[in-house]
Amino acid sequence: MMDTHETNLPAEETGKLEETKAPVTAPEDTAEEVVTNETPEAEVVAEETSAEAEVSTDETAAGDDVATAAGKLSKEEILEKLTGLVAAAADATRNEVEALKQAYYKIHRSEVDELKKAFLENGGEEKDFVAPEDETENKIKDLLAVYKEKRAAILAEEERVKAANYALKLQLIDQLKALTESQEDFNKLYNDFKDIQQRWKEVKAVPQEHVSELWKNYQIYSEKFYDIIKINNQFRDYDFKKNLELKTALCETVEKLQTEPDVVSAFHQLQKLHQQWREIGPVAKELREDLWARFKAASTIINKRHQEHFEGLKAKEQENLEAKTAICEQIEGIDYSALKSFKDWEEKNKEVISLQEKWKTIGFAPKKSNVKIFERFRAACDVYFNRKSEFYKGIKEEMEKNLELKKALCEKAEALKDSTEWKSTTEKMIALQKEWKTIGSVARKHSDAIWKRFISACDYFFEQKNKNVSSQKSVEQTNLAAKKALIEKINAIEETDHDEALATLKGLMAEWNTIGHVPFKEKDKIYKEYHEAVDKQFDRLKVDQNDRKMQTFRNNLSDMSGGERGKGKLYGEREKLMRMFERMKNELQTYENNIGFLSISSKGGGGLVKEMERKIEKLKDEMALIVKKIDAIDENLE
Repeated sequence: MMDTHETNLPAEETGKLEETKAPVTAPEDTAEEVVTNETPEAEVVAEETSAEAEVSTDETAAGDDVATAAGKLSKEEILEKLTGLVAAAADATRNEVEALKQAYYKIHRSEVDELKKAFLENGGEEKDFVAPEDETENKIKDLLAVYKEKRAAILAEEERVKAANYALKLQLIDQLKALTESQEDFNKLYNDFKDIQQRWKEVKAVPQEHVSELWKNYQIYSEKFYDIIKINNQFRDYDFKKNLELKTALCETVEKLQTEPDVVSAFHQLQKLHQQWREIGPVAKELREDLWARFKAASTIINKRHQEHFEGLKAKEQENLEAKTAICEQIEGIDYSALKSFKDWEEKNKEVISLQEKWKTIGFAPKKSNVKIFERFRAACDVYFNRKSEFYKGIKEEMEKNLELKKALCEKAEALKDSTEWKSTTEKMIALQKEWKTIGSVARKHSDAIWKRFISACDYFFEQKNKNVSSQKSVEQTNLAAKKALIEKINAIEETDHDEALATLKGLMAEWNTIGHVPFKEKDKIYKEYHEAVDKQFDRLKVDQNDRKMQTFRNNLSDMSGGERGKGKLYGEREKLMRMFERMKNELQTYENNIGFLSISSKGGGGLVKEMERKIEKLKDEMALIVKKIDAIDENLE
C-alpha cells in the first residue's frame, strides 16, 4: 500500500549541480541573417556558433531520457554507477549525475514513507516518527561533494585553456594579417600561410563570446590572402580543389545521417561535421553558395528531426500530466460520507491502491509541473489514509466498549449461576441473554472466548435447575415410550403412492417434534433409531437432501428448546448460524469476483469457470438452508 508522506531533504541535496551553458540561438535564423551581409563561408561561423549553443540547450531535454534510465536502478546500482561517474568526472555530464541523485532520493523518500506508514499503523504518532540513518545517503552526499570539487577544478582549467587559446588565435590572426601585407617571396609566404592554418586547427576551444569575432577576422584575412594578393593560380586552384573534395564528402556524410534511426546521435554527429566544415578552407567563388546550400539543407533536415523528437517527448509529458491529474481528481473526489462499514473502506482501499499502482506506470510530467502534481497526489493520498485511520480507530474503540459490556454481562451471569431461586433467576438469565443480543460485535480474537464464558455460565444454571425438577423424569419416560411407538409407525409406512407416503412421513415427523424430552441416557439411542427410520423412508421416497437436513434440524430444535435452558442453547445456535452465514456470504463474493477475472483470461479459463459456478450454486443452496434454519429457531423463540 502506498501511503505517501513528505520527506524533508537537506538543502544541499535539492540543489542542482551548476555548469555554465551557452545561450541558445536558432541555427537556421542566424545563418539567414549572415547571408545578407557576408560570404557563404562566413555564414558557417554563425551556423556553427548557434549549433554549439543548441547542443547545450537540448542536453536538458536529453537528460529526461537519462532520468528514465536512472529511475529503473536500485540504490546499490545508483551508488555503483555514481562512483564510476565521479571517478571519471571529466567525462561525466551534469544530467547523468543529477538523474542518479534524483533517482536515489525518490527511492529514499519511498522507503521513509513506508517506514512512517508502518509506524503510524502500529499506533505511533506522526510527530514521534524519526527516519533511520541511511549509510547509502551519506555515501551519495560524499560522492556529490567530490564531484562538485572535481567539476569546479575541470571548469576552471577549461576556462584557463580557453583564455590561452584565445590569446594564441589573436596572435595567429595578427600573423595572418602581416602575411597579407608582406612583399616577400610567394613560396615563403604560402608556406607560412599553411603553417598558420595548421596551428589554427590545432588550437581548439575558446571563450564562447569570442568565437564569432575570431572566425570572422580569420576568414577575412584568409580571403584577402587568396583574393587580394597575387598568388600563384596553381596553388590557389589546388587548395580550392582539395577543399571542394573535403566539403563535398561532408555533404554526403550529412545526407546519410538523415536516415540515422537515433535522432539524438545524428544531431551530435552533425555538430562534429560542422566543426570539420569550419576547419576546411574556401572553395572557388562560383561553387561556394551552392555547396553551402547543399550542406545547410541536409543539416536542416537533421535539426528538424531532432526538434520534432523532443516536441514528441514534450507532448507525451503533457499526456502524462493529464493522466496524473485525473488520478488526483479521482482520489480527491472520494465521498467519505458513503464509507460507513469495513466493507466500504476495504473496497475503496483497493481502488486507491490500484490508482497508486497506475501512477507508478505513468512517466514524467513536464518539468515545471512534475513536482507540483506529485505533491497534489501525495496530499490526496494522505487525506484518504488519515480518514481511513480515523474510521478504524473509531471502530476499534466501539469494539472495546462492547467487550467491556459483554464482560459485565458475563460477571452477572457467573454471579447468578449457583442460585437456587429457580424462577426469579431464570427471568434474570433470560434478561441477560436478551441484553447480550443488543450489544454490537467485538474484535474477532475475543469473540469466541467471551461468548463461551457467557453461555457456560447460563448453561450451568439451567442444568442445575433441570436436575432439581424431579417431576420431569416421569414425563421423560412417557415421552420415551411415545417416541418408540412413533418410530415403529415410521418403519411401518408402506404406501405405494409417493405423495401420500411422504405426507404420512412428514406428519409423523411433526408429531415427533411435539413430543418432549426423554431421559438423558436414552437420548442419543432413541434419536439414532429415529433418524435411521426417517432416512430409510427418505431413501425409499428419494427425498431431496436439503429437505432431509431441514427436517433433521427441526427435530434437533425440538430436543434443544425444552425449558429455559433450551432458550440459551437456541440463542447460541442462532449466533453460530449467523456467523456461518456471514462467512459463506464473504466466500460467495470472493468466488463471484474471481469468476469475473477467469471469464476473460487464458484458454483454460472455461473449465475453471464451470467449476467455480458449481461451487457458487452449492454455496447459495447452503446459505438458503441456513436462512431456513434461522427462521425455524426464531419460530421456537417466539
